[in-house]
Amino acid sequence: MRVGLDLLFLVPGHTGGRETYARELVPALRAAAPDLAVTAFVNRDTTDAVVRELDPSAAIVRLPVRAGNRASWALGQVVLLPAAVARTGLDVLHSLANFAPLHGATPRVLTVHDLLFRRYPQLDSRIFNRGTEELVSAAARRARRLITVSAATRDDVVHELGIPGARIDVIPNGLGISRPAPVPSAAEARRRHALDERRVLLTIATDLPHKNLAALVRAQALIPETQRAVLVLVGQGTERGELPELARELGLRGDVRLLGPQPPEELEALYGLAAGLVLPSLAEGFGLPVLEAMARDVPVACSDIAALREVAGDGALYFDPGDPAGVAAAMQRLLGDTGLVAGLRARGRERARAFSWSATAQATLRTYERALDESRGRASP
Repeated sequence: MRVGLDLLFLVPGHTGGRETYARELVPALRAAAPDLAVTAFVNRDTTDAVVRELDPSAAIVRLPVRAGNRASWALGQVVLLPAAVARTGLDVLHSLANFAPLHGATPRVLTVHDLLFRRYPQLDSRIFNRGTEELVSAAARRARRLITVSAATRDDVVHELGIPGARIDVIPNGLGISRPAPVPSAAEARRRHALDERRVLLTIATDLPHKNLAALVRAQALIPETQRAVLVLVGQGTERGELPELARELGLRGDVRLLGPQPPEELEALYGLAAGLVLPSLAEGFGLPVLEAMARDVPVACSDIAALREVAGDGALYFDPGDPAGVAAAMQRLLGDTGLVAGLRARGRERARAFSWSATAQATLRTYERALDESRGRASP
């Protein structure tokens, strides 16, 4: 099968759920189907080395799209990519990150990670939100098949966009278990972030409204000072904006570390010394940090929302993300309830074993086959 991968969204040095999806899925596809003929469509700033890291055998088609420039990227999706695909003779085109061409003879598969642009329009400007609405909705309706990373997102797509559920395959993300090397020692990480010998509660999230990080900082302030762990927040934007000011206002300078994005080896060291992971999201498409923490024996407390329940099952302690006192109580239980923590670790490990990028890749290949069969008028299994 000749498969095109729409990777125009990749921005060098940027991290996030969609980038993780691409960086984990593409190598897994190659491992699952060594004879797959892959063509990677990338922007002008994505180097050959990045593509070779994903798939050494992929053909590379570079389009004159500037990474991070929305107008340039939109032109690439709507005009440049369909023309490039038409010249390539593909069987299937897979767009990995919510957006896809709106026309073309090649059967299209689109992965929809979430519809947060509808629930949280404040995430972006009115003009960009309007463009996102038009492009995502049209791309989803015109794709041969859709992939969603959770049943929760599938239900949103059905209800919000009116897409028949029969056209959607729910394929959960996998779990990347490779450890970067070298990983700093716990002592090094503690010294670098001034953690002393205190216990640590870890949060991994970009500072966006739906991640609800301010509520987590407010919950920290509700815990008696003598009972607090150090709350460590890792992710884009956590080191600036309102969070540092909020921590100062609440008198939490010594009890909160706002680290911003961190390299994989530093994040691994922080996982290694964490007493627990806390994720207070109001909405998620999937929730990879929950899965990554469970696989590393880190007990999890997270929001009681559909997508996170799909991932964590009985392996997490749940709380109402709109109730700071409830969040604070969950944090205290991670620190003080040894029986609960032992059960969360055991159930979390077991739960994490159910997710693998190999399984994600195998299911994705079946979606490609369905899209191709349906385009040829054959019944899809």
